[in-house]
Amino acid sequence: MADSSFDIVSKVEWQEVDNAINQTSREIATRFDFKNVGAEIKRSGEKIEMKANGEERVRAILDVLQTKFVKRGLSLKALDAAEPQLSGKEYKIFADIKEGITTEDAKKVAKIIRDEGPKGVKAQVQGDELRVSSKSRDDLQAVQALLKGKDLDFAIQYVNYR
Repeated sequence: MADSSFDIVSKVEWQEVDNAINQTSREIATRFDFKNVGAEIKRSGEKIEMKANGEERVRAILDVLQTKFVKRGLSLKALDAAEPQLSGKEYKIFADIKEGITTEDAKKVAKIIRDEGPKGVKAQVQGDELRVSSKSRDDLQAVQALLKGKDLDFAIQYVNYR
């Protein structure tokens, strides 16, 4: 019997990110506590820029964005927000959207699978994803359960399960 396998990836649905940003923008346009503070949020590429005239207001924009991320099923681990910076008369927060598994992170996950996972499970790094294969589908499900229990500092999804 052929080996069963799945891929571990770290991808972001950009349409959902845009939806979360648009919802945040609409909310800050209508909320009373954001009136006359110059609150604004926009995305360019993989960066999100939030700005307002006060540090607590720009942090509140980030909080609203994080709430929208959770409601849309996006992982907060994909959102890497910096500290507020004073730029002229307004505060700005720049947030990056992290996508893809770095080689170091893939090696960490492979080591977890090798050390704590079932015997006979193989993990191979393939670019920005990790292929996990085994003869037993039950072992693959055990690996998924093992990784769900770990607190990794990046978001993971399982694709190409076969």
